[in-house]
Amino acid sequence: MIELEFDRVITHADSVLRGAPEKEEVWLAPGFIDLQINGFGPVDFNSPEARPEEIAGALEAIFATGVSRLFATVITASPQTMLANLRNLAEARERLAHGAAIEGLHVEGPHIAPEDGPRGAHPARWVRPPDFEEYRRWQDAARGAIRLVTLSPEWPEAPRYIERLASEGVAVAIGHTAATPAQIQDAVRAGAGISTHLGNAGHATLPRHRNYLWEQLAEDRLSATFIVDDVHLPDAFLRVALRAKGIERSILITDAVGPRLGEAALEHREDRVVLKGGERLAGSNLRMDRAIATAGRRAGVSVRDAIVMASINPARAGRISGRLRGLQPGERADIVRFRVEEGRLQLLETYLSGERVYSA
Repeated sequence: MIELEFDRVITHADSVLRGAPEKEEVWLAPGFIDLQINGFGPVDFNSPEARPEEIAGALEAIFATGVSRLFATVITASPQTMLANLRNLAEARERLAHGAAIEGLHVEGPHIAPEDGPRGAHPARWVRPPDFEEYRRWQDAARGAIRLVTLSPEWPEAPRYIERLASEGVAVAIGHTAATPAQIQDAVRAGAGISTHLGNAGHATLPRHRNYLWEQLAEDRLSATFIVDDVHLPDAFLRVALRAKGIERSILITDAVGPRLGEAALEHREDRVVLKGGERLAGSNLRMDRAIATAGRRAGVSVRDAIVMASINPARAGRISGRLRGLQPGERADIVRFRVEEGRLQLLETYLSGERVYSA
């Protein structure tokens, strides 16, 4: 049994999360953190027309999944549209009652592989090389809230660009890439520390030995995010990837989307989201509470380890202060209460800085 006392931060904890509670017991865990949410429910974070009250509604729905902090994600688009999206999210972050749940912004693209496969659902016409002056414009529009940038290191400008972002405290991830092993190593030496949704957004076939998947799996300086639903990764790859990275370098994300992803209309099916009129995956309809349960069902991950992958690990990779040590005095009082029933999480409460933002 864990007993906590808290206001905005945890003031007392009589124990940390140990072992596995009995089935009927209630779990207390750090609030979940999602480093990649493109939208949720009827709301697209990649639309500058998303109204504050709509974003507030999306946050309320996200709290019901146990997520207390997130990186709202902006993907590849025209320079003007990306700036408008960043301004809109920064405004919501600062003005909404629970806007602090938007811990930061994640810019995924536009400096990614231009070819089909690695590019994923990002629009080809807006893919472009890294440009530090463009990053400066993003950060001005975001009011300094950009905390994570995903790019492909295959661009000649990438190593210096990564160095400059890392020097400003921004986490840099490798993703949507067709980079060579040497280019990936250059990116890691420059300061890249994460692989974005590893195993997805790639070519249908690869050289069996030297390729960007093996290079990232083998690189201990890279943590990796995974979309753990029933379609993005086959069981065997998921199990091997988690063994390669270890629990300590593995992170659960949802890559959740709304009805659109920027300029692309989407079709939500029972188990997947695809570009409308096609079969190409475009984000997911995953919830973090379900990702935790699915990690256990498909990869044999314990609930305790899956919680670490959904809370402490993303906090470390995303450099989220006050969330690095779990349920410890001095940490933010971001807390989730739930039961585990028949392999599923039954959410009871979610707290954001000590305030209850969801109750069943």
